Amino acid sequence: MPIPKPQRVMIFSPEEWESFTEEWASTLEEHYEKVRRFGGAGDLGIDIAGLCSNKGFEGVWDNYQCKRYDHPLRPSDVWIEIGKVVYYSFKGQYTPPRKHLFVCSRGIGTTLEQLLNKPTELKVRAKEAWATHCQNQITSTGPVVLTGALKSHFDSLDFSLFSSVSVVEMLKTHSRTSFHAVRFGGGLPSRPNVGEMPDAPTASESRYIRYLLDAYSDHLGHQLADPQDLDNHLGLKRDFLRQRERFYHAESLKNFARDTVPEGTFDELKDEIYYGVVDVCESDHASGLERMRETMTHAAAVSSTSNALSSVIKTQDRQGICHQLANDDRLTWVASDD
Repeated sequence: MPIPKPQRVMIFSPEEWESFTEEWASTLEEHYEKVRRFGGAGDLGIDIAGLCSNKGFEGVWDNYQCKRYDHPLRPSDVWIEIGKVVYYSFKGQYTPPRKHLFVCSRGIGTTLEQLLNKPTELKVRAKEAWATHCQNQITSTGPVVLTGALKSHFDSLDFSLFSSVSVVEMLKTHSRTSFHAVRFGGGLPSRPNVGEMPDAPTASESRYIRYLLDAYSDHLGHQLADPQDLDNHLGLKRDFLRQRERFYHAESLKNFARDTVPEGTFDELKDEIYYGVVDVCESDHASGLERMRETMTHAAAVSSTSNALSSVIKTQDRQGICHQLANDDRLTWVASDD
């Protein structure tokens, strides 16, 4: 039986939990001007900051406090974190966050979750815990006594800013990242249809189409200036349309990869295709058209089982990648010495 993802997260090593948290944080960028990850000594109680404007910590921002313990998060685990927010916002290191959300690999314990939903009681309990959990732990420079202006600042804070994010919520948003399938397995999501190919070639097609026309010209023995010149050569025109379809298949796969697998995965696939066909492409051929067709035949047979996209790759993708490589000037159909 597969281990449910919330249980998998519980047994993550510290390094895995740290990586998972960073991957999850990437989903927050859609809500913020920018997201920055801190942590370690001198982090002022900030793990992941979602900054809502270019004012940074002087404007509206949210803090995500990520914990990995061998138990669900308890009130005694968070008093020091609440104390840091109170103290460092009082010292002017940042404005109080709009939200301070606790996340823990083993979840939020029932007692703490109930407290987080009762901000008035949370404030009372935090004040009671200050002397034992915060006063001598916030800084190494001396005790931080909750009196005077600091106490007034504490009293003025709206403790409803403290809340939580469950592991299930983290997994739900993590599933929208390109890291999810690689980390948890289970296969990639369904690949969307390629969609309609535009009737007229776009600017992104200009280079590989020029190479295609050169291949056709080499085969015919006279120069073709643009795709309209193929109207008198119906067989080549059908071939031209197939090549464009292949290119759009590859472009669709590139877009799919951007949203579902780690950065660089599609480029690795392009390299595999390149090294699988380059020797064929650079061999002697009767014409540029024959070179292109032989290259396409070999591209269809290139194995890509080691690539994370292997389960969704189609023959048209492999062949279309050849045209992407032509766009990059890595493959050409009419050699300079032909």
